[in-house]
Amino acid sequence: MEKELICICCPKGCHLKVDAENNSVQGNGCNRGIEYGINEVTNPVRVITSTVKVENGELAVVPVKTKNPIPKDLNFKCMEEINKITVNAPIKIGDIIIKNILGTNVDIVATRNVKKI
Repeated sequence: MEKELICICCPKGCHLKVDAENNSVQGNGCNRGIEYGINEVTNPVRVITSTVKVENGELAVVPVKTKNPIPKDLNFKCMEEINKITVNAPIKIGDIIIKNILGTNVDIVATRNVKKI
């Protein structure tokens, strides 16, 4: 079965035709397109970005993201877990907000500093 995708590895946006059964990709402008195409049809993953509530901070929320991509089918469950959390300032970039989200061995980390008030 062939699936058509647009590669998101670079700004070119190559139009890919991916045959998952034969692990073949057509239309890619570079090798990254091959890897992206195969992964997208066999094991799609995403980096999740969101915000977490902050108490006693100069900001009401801190931006966060998954340190690595997680399986796409866990996106909504991941967001549910992130939305349950409130952290206390101060927060530093790279601080682990949630360790090992949903048993994926991927941490949710802060992407901005938030000073305590």
